[in-house]
Amino acid sequence: MAIAPAIPFYLLLVNGYVFIMMLYDKRQARKGSWRVQEGSLLFLSVLGGGFGGLVASRLARHKTKKVKFLICFMLGILIDVLFLWQWLNIR
Repeated sequence: MAIAPAIPFYLLLVNGYVFIMMLYDKRQARKGSWRVQEGSLLFLSVLGGGFGGLVASRLARHKTKKVKFLICFMLGILIDVLFLWQWLNIR
């Protein structure tokens, strides 16, 4: 299948992007500048960027008390696991 090699690449890309955007948002919050929209972070987290978001959240102590972020991160991690499980079964 042609999609199989793209799964790990996609997960690295989306998790890395959410990780960077969470750290950027924390930096912007400290400076009092324009921020990343919460909806964008939540949406990307659910699309598989949950692990990157959770790690960045804990590392930067950012959005740690917002339950909706924790839920979206966990849902995104579940999506990661399902994608990886599917990928391992294809191979």
